[in-house]
Amino acid sequence: MINVKQVHKSFGDLQVLKGIDLEVGKGEIVSIVGPSGAGKTTLLMIMGTLEKANSGKVMIDNNDLSKLSEKKLADFRNKNIGFVFQFHQLLPEFTALENVMIPALIGNMKQGAAEKKAKKLLAMMGLSERMEHKPAELSGGEKQRVAVARALINDPVVVFADEPSGSLDTDNKAELHSLFFELRSQLNQTFIIVTHDEQLASITDRTIHMMDGRIVEKISD
Repeated sequence: MINVKQVHKSFGDLQVLKGIDLEVGKGEIVSIVGPSGAGKTTLLMIMGTLEKANSGKVMIDNNDLSKLSEKKLADFRNKNIGFVFQFHQLLPEFTALENVMIPALIGNMKQGAAEKKAKKLLAMMGLSERMEHKPAELSGGEKQRVAVARALINDPVVVFADEPSGSLDTDNKAELHSLFFELRSQLNQTFIIVTHDEQLASITDRTIHMMDGRIVEKISD
């Protein structure tokens, strides 16, 4: 479903990715781990179309992302890719419900349909009573569940998560990790997760180890 072939990326003279090959199947939950500076987030951003590789190819659902114009790439991202970031990136002036609806409205879903779907997703996240609250009125765990609902609103083929539990306490981490697997069970959702959380990495279907811009067999302690 996702196929990365010989992806290289440099920032000036700094070579960050040095020929990455990776395949991820539909419904897989894959973690990417490694020390800071290994290239994990850069790889995630390239697969998520937020960065461009210097060379190589990324295919998602048989779409060669390098062949899409900026406008088509933005449209593809909106319809096919969900994101969950460490600090949730919710818009503070909007309610939880409105935050979840925004990607659907950008994708030209009608307001009524977007609201209905957003409410269903927030209910699935256990947030039925928190829909009209703004981010400042939500706990850290609630904010991340809103972010997950937002990532799912357009039925993406894949959700990319960058340190999604990095700012959460132990209980909220466990809840978020369980949520990923519940969503895979209910929606056959694919997740690719960059994490330093060993507990999360240990329960994913597969762990990709990175070091110095390459995928390695396993990072020694």
